[in-house]
Amino acid sequence: MITRLKNRLSRFRKEDDGAVIALEFMIMAPLIFSAFFMGVEMGLYSIRQMLLDRGLEVTTREIRLNTNMPFDHDDLKRTICRNAGSLPDCMDVLRLEMVPMNPRTFAGLPAGADCVDTSLPVTPVRGWVLGKQHDLMLLRACYKFSPIFPTTGLGAAYHKDGSGKVAMTTISAFVQEPN
Repeated sequence: MITRLKNRLSRFRKEDDGAVIALEFMIMAPLIFSAFFMGVEMGLYSIRQMLLDRGLEVTTREIRLNTNMPFDHDDLKRTICRNAGSLPDCMDVLRLEMVPMNPRTFAGLPAGADCVDTSLPVTPVRGWVLGKQHDLMLLRACYKFSPIFPTTGLGAAYHKDGSGKVAMTTISAFVQEPN
């Protein structure tokens, strides 16, 4: 029985009928799998972005209609995370900036979003001002997440912080309604 197995294996090793197909597979399989992994990563990124956008917009509406309510950073984070649905570790990795803007001399927010970096010590919240009635407000949320495939395709192309997390931001503008 062992000699029969040896004979079959030696015959298999000597045959070269499938060599071209094996070579094509070795070249094309990494390309196909990396495109598949990149598609999965982009789909999950899009879902997270949509959830973050929805959470921020619903929360912005609550702020706009309740001008005299004293919201603080943690209250808004909690509300955004609740309205966003299923963002993992939302309360730990979400950072908000809210500043009033003058529409006549609009300067915008600083270019770099204020994000949480879990590999560094905790820093205070940047740009947090509650608006008054008729104030134009900009609210920017920065959410950090870990890519599913961090070394392949899109996961490797993301700009990561010290802990390997990727930043995702969204901005909402609103005017405080009068009471």
